Amino acid sequence: MTRALLFGGSFDPIHHGHLIVARFVAEQLGVVRVVLIPGAAPPHKLDRQLTVGAERLAACRLAVADEPLFEVCDWELTQPGPNYTLNTVNHFRAALGPGVELCWLLGMDSLLELHTWYRATELVELCTFVTAVRPGCVPPDAAQLARHFSPAQAARLVTHIVASPCLDIASTEIRARVRAGRSIRYLVPGPVRKFIDERGLYRA
Repeated sequence: MTRALLFGGSFDPIHHGHLIVARFVAEQLGVVRVVLIPGAAPPHKLDRQLTVGAERLAACRLAVADEPLFEVCDWELTQPGPNYTLNTVNHFRAALGPGVELCWLLGMDSLLELHTWYRATELVELCTFVTAVRPGCVPPDAAQLARHFSPAQAARLVTHIVASPCLDIASTEIRARVRAGRSIRYLVPGPVRKFIDERGLYRA
């Protein structure tokens, strides 16, 4: 069975931290396909105003234009209203068929909140959640996760925690640097930096 690594997020903007961790995890899993899925406002963060989806999508495509490992999917951005990860996973299951194992890349902060996601216990049966350790986050143990998931589900979630490169780069910081007129060189791919500058993104 082949594997596809799905990586959803706001990507506002996409940066080197996203790409380096995704490549590292893909190599650990033996994955030959990483799908970046920029989304609309997530249901649990409707109070945050995201940059227009078309701009974030374009930046993602520029970031991986010459990378055969990566592709970018606009499916979530085409859906009406708030979208749930469960819907996205079901979409890829139908599109890729039963012969592909779906893996979903998480950050540690998202793992700790996973039980709050829509139909979370059903979701962890439909795909393999792979969690990349982020700086400053302490991985939970199976007992912690078993408060919200079955023991078998909790054990699987813990098994798939990956000690990835600890790159403390955040989209929030990048947006703040642009507003302050500071350089974001080395934080984002060159084409993305040029795109942000040309479009005047994050200045206000």
